[in-house]
Amino acid sequence: MEAQSCLLGLLILFTCLTIEASSYVASSDKPQTIYDALQMNGLPKGLLPKAVKSFTVDEEGNFEVHLDKPCYAKFENQVYYEKIVRGNLSYGQIGGLSGIIAQELFLWFPVKGIRVDVPSSGLIYFDVGVVYKQLSLSLFENPPDCKENGVQAEPDLMEGKIISEMLTKTLSGRFRYESDNAAGKAIQ
Repeated sequence: MEAQSCLLGLLILFTCLTIEASSYVASSDKPQTIYDALQMNGLPKGLLPKAVKSFTVDEEGNFEVHLDKPCYAKFENQVYYEKIVRGNLSYGQIGGLSGIIAQELFLWFPVKGIRVDVPSSGLIYFDVGVVYKQLSLSLFENPPDCKENGVQAEPDLMEGKIISEMLTKTLSGRFRYESDNAAGKAIQ
């Protein structure tokens, strides 16, 4: 009887330890912060600002980050973060990104993806649609401060509208005007 009671006690203890160990493993697989999720996927934690209020990441890597408010951060160039940033995490990259807009010279471009080819190269690439912008990984070691006001002149830029579209329309209208006038002069 005493042997059965001892065996039962050991069985209960083993079961409790197994449950505790499995819950520890399950909880350690889930990132505690979005910065942990970035690092678990071979990305620097400084891709997102300090103003993260909450986040979710599902099993496929789809994530949604909620910031306290839209804001600006400064790396090599200025970056605008919308209040909600979404994308898909996979090792070394973020695809289908929305909610981040980067400035290059006087133009603002939506960032569509981010990737790190080889971490030892020290380079990170940003897909802004037309080109890939290459930057040093060291710029993204720590989450940047999130500033409410950036160096902005037009509110349209904050909404992600790109000046280059306006320039293209203006220039094409100007060339059309000049070609129409040149054709009119040739007829006279």
